[in-house]
Amino acid sequence: MTDTPLLQGLHVVDAASYIAGPAAATVLGDFGADVVKVEPPGTGDPYRSLSRMPPNPRVEGVNYPWQLDNRNKRSIALDLTSPAARAVLERMVTWADVLVTDFPPGTRAGLRLDYDDLAPLNDRLVYADVTGFGEKGPDADLPGFDVTAFWARSGLMDVTRRRGAAPAVNAFGSGDHPTAISLFAGIMTALYRRERTGRGARVTASLVAEGAWAAGVWLQAALVGGRAPRPADRTDPPNALAHCYRTADDRWLLLSFADEDRQVPLFLRAVGRPEAFRNPHNADPYNADPRSRRAHAAEIVGVLDRTFAARPLAEWRQVLDAVGVTYGVAQTIEEFARDPQLVANGILVPIEDGSAEPHLTVDSPVRVDQEPKVAPRPAPDLGEHTDSVLHDLGFDTAGIEKLRRARVLG
Repeated sequence: MTDTPLLQGLHVVDAASYIAGPAAATVLGDFGADVVKVEPPGTGDPYRSLSRMPPNPRVEGVNYPWQLDNRNKRSIALDLTSPAARAVLERMVTWADVLVTDFPPGTRAGLRLDYDDLAPLNDRLVYADVTGFGEKGPDADLPGFDVTAFWARSGLMDVTRRRGAAPAVNAFGSGDHPTAISLFAGIMTALYRRERTGRGARVTASLVAEGAWAAGVWLQAALVGGRAPRPADRTDPPNALAHCYRTADDRWLLLSFADEDRQVPLFLRAVGRPEAFRNPHNADPYNADPRSRRAHAAEIVGVLDRTFAARPLAEWRQVLDAVGVTYGVAQTIEEFARDPQLVANGILVPIEDGSAEPHLTVDSPVRVDQEPKVAPRPAPDLGEHTDSVLHDLGFDTAGIEKLRRARVLG
């Protein structure tokens, strides 16, 4: 292990907006890459305003999503729609090892920001682009967010609801962040390819592809003629032992018994109901085998609803932990923020902002034990590093002033 971050010296241009593209660039920055974020003058990246969009929580004076996905970056305010900005863009492409974009195909073409436009400027460039619905097909030009392309389009929004209930909107970013990791993996693969061939490459990812991968088990079933369970009545699920139950203090437990033959007897003894699933109409117990348990799911739910409603969550955790059965607690986000597992495993890390009690932020999930990450630093203000970036690209003071007079810079 050395103290030098793995990707130190790698130059990245983040010409993306909102979450998936910028988050992929953030992971590169976590490993030491020099990431320059390109933002339009005046308003900046629209992602700067996400925390003001309901149902996101508002935290006075803290732009928490901006910090999460744009830490460890430099910001240049550059109007890519201006012809005068082309000289800056071309120098950035020549300087860069990686360029990340998420403009829709039509917008990229209008800005001459396609791979075919930029690759001739730098044959070692890794061009990484993320879209909502992929590069081809009738919906290629549609704007896509994770709630529409990942969550709704994939079927996940449908299969996670209860019968008679409307689909629920997912937490913003829950499809973007996995997509960012896929894009990061593609970038690193292309960089490895470049080490072997000396040539750059184009890397693509999309929210809809990530949704297909997330829903892959049931999507694969559909491809061979299977039918995913329709939204189920909570009292009559397909599997009573992969199901949620309410405790006496209005909390929810999720049972998840993969090895039922081993776990069911342990579970029944733990809850004090070894006879609980016996069928009153014949001698066959409900828990005789998985087939019987599926056939009597509604009856089992009725028994377990009454059982779990009799005691609070804390008591049930002690009971279930003692016998080692598999279950989960439906935590609130606020509880998860205090979960000791997050700090113990370095999932939450302090932001180095000079304060006596620094805030914590969520680390990216990619880990290499032998390669240290860069400590998170505050995300940049709009155009905070415009001059320093331009100097790095070879512009002198007179050249920067000329660009400013042309109103290309913020």
